[in-house]
Amino acid sequence: MKTYLAGIAALTVSMTVAAKQQPNILWIITDDHRPDSIQAYNRATTGKDHSELGYVSSPNIDKLAEEGVLFTRAYNQSPACGPSRTSMHTGRYPFRNGKYAWEATHQQADFTRPAISQQLSSAGYGTAIIGKQHLGISVYPGYKGKIFDFDIEFNRDLHANGLGGLHSTGAYGLKDSLLLRRDATETVNYANGESITYTISKADRLLNDEEQAIKQKVEKEFDILRAYTRINKGLILGGENPQPADKTVDAYIVKAFENYIKNSDREYQSNFGKKLTGANSDKPLFVNLGFHLPHTPVLPPKKFRDMFKDKVYDLPKFDTEEMSTFVPQQMQIFNESKTHAMTDAEKQQAIRDYYAFTAFGDHLIGQAVKSFKEYSEKQGRDYLIVFTVGDHGWHLGEQGIMAKFASWKQSLNGAVIVAGSDTKTFQPGKVVDKLVEYVDFAPTFMAAAGLDLTQPEYDYLDGTDLAVVANDKKFRRDYILGEMNLVSGHRAYLRSNEFAFSMRSRDRRTPAKAPLLNDDIRWALETHPLKAEMALYDLRKDPDERNNLAYTLEYKPLAEWFRKKLGNIVLGDGRVEMDWSTENKYNLSNFAAGADDKKLEIPAQLIPDIPLDRVQRPNY
Repeated sequence: MKTYLAGIAALTVSMTVAAKQQPNILWIITDDHRPDSIQAYNRATTGKDHSELGYVSSPNIDKLAEEGVLFTRAYNQSPACGPSRTSMHTGRYPFRNGKYAWEATHQQADFTRPAISQQLSSAGYGTAIIGKQHLGISVYPGYKGKIFDFDIEFNRDLHANGLGGLHSTGAYGLKDSLLLRRDATETVNYANGESITYTISKADRLLNDEEQAIKQKVEKEFDILRAYTRINKGLILGGENPQPADKTVDAYIVKAFENYIKNSDREYQSNFGKKLTGANSDKPLFVNLGFHLPHTPVLPPKKFRDMFKDKVYDLPKFDTEEMSTFVPQQMQIFNESKTHAMTDAEKQQAIRDYYAFTAFGDHLIGQAVKSFKEYSEKQGRDYLIVFTVGDHGWHLGEQGIMAKFASWKQSLNGAVIVAGSDTKTFQPGKVVDKLVEYVDFAPTFMAAAGLDLTQPEYDYLDGTDLAVVANDKKFRRDYILGEMNLVSGHRAYLRSNEFAFSMRSRDRRTPAKAPLLNDDIRWALETHPLKAEMALYDLRKDPDERNNLAYTLEYKPLAEWFRKKLGNIVLGDGRVEMDWSTENKYNLSNFAAGADDKKLEIPAQLIPDIPLDRVQRPNY
């Protein structure tokens, strides 16, 4: 009996030790965040503290980068919040998880797999998501599972309690007014507790004199700068937050996070009066902390805005000659987000306020990281921190737009910082310039939690553990992939070290509906080249992507090669189109299974080696 009890005790100790080896994980995601707002990134890529546009400030994020590995060439799988985040949380490309826009997906279909949080929960973790979510994964009626054990969603909880400064109770712009036939309003919550709601646009008429006067008074008071194009009209691109720094939406997100871990193992009352239960200290913890900033409305608090008020920036280069190479999809994005009608002073304000907002984000991230480390130390547990710099990027005038949604670099490029107590795996101060994809986060967390990713049950993952990317010299990935169906319709993209290619992937814009699922799936491969709306940039000579060469005589054969390569992958290597209004109606396209081999072996004769000013347009 004693031997048996001793064996049980030894097993218990062994299990406890094993559990302690699972680190607490903090996953930070910002929104619309350009990596050039981070000094450490700029130093690693250009040798300068400031961005190509000018001054930025990021002391806390820089410190985090010093403590771990900075991946400078990370790319999202879709340049919009919803599909990008779904891709991150599932570890699958959009064309394999079936979410291309703002569809509300679920987990009833038999091709779906558990989200990261569910995989970690099965591995013994307590899971929480605090702040912006936009997972795009809903619980289907009758489904008993949970995506996270604990969640606080701030669009719901914060605004419902009249906190956080200036927000919309209808829509931020004319887009909703026109499409949904309702009036758009905004509410200002002042620091003294007062609030005012006013109309910013009408569905059927212009504002009357009284409405216009109230709107103008608020805009003058907070120096509001708005977008003017149809889809973005009314969108706030700059201004001062009505609330002080510690009472903004994102500040409350950090407070909620700190309350959750400081009140571990007991009930407590949230900032909104809710009774909640803190983190379970007996389990390793996985937290996804989602910031709204620097997403519009771009409203940095006065303290941080004042730090940038005298800064002057170099405006991104853009001229109308670039527009002559835009394909129709690119032109549509341009028309919906262009900056032509903005004065240089307005462009300066947009850039200045954007970088001020990211500096405020740096302050909050520093606060969250400090609290997380203290919690882990109190537990006696290792920790891992992964900071995803933007669920996607943001243009500040590049390609003539202030927006995302495009397949150009500024919409796609991010950065990643991974730091932890395991400094052998993620070495302090290391910079990695290998291509990274946002589908890499899922395997990174799962491997850190001790899951054996070589097992067949994890074959669905499209990414690679970032520990492998950082340390395995034999690791090879020649390109990144992505696709989206927003603003201008389905468009897929592939980027390598030397080339950036994109094309229209489907001849329609409507979301997938049964029975039209993967119908006419080879269209993009077989249609006339002009209808495929290809864009090809030679990054060796044109790193800013200002000259589309897909239809020049010299580059046409290469563009066709990329069309076949990308088309076979996103259309024929496991593509899913699902009618998400149903439980399990979908179609899987596999006519080119295995096309996604991560290798680009372009025939040498297809790669031109001439100056760009000598290329010639073809005659179709």
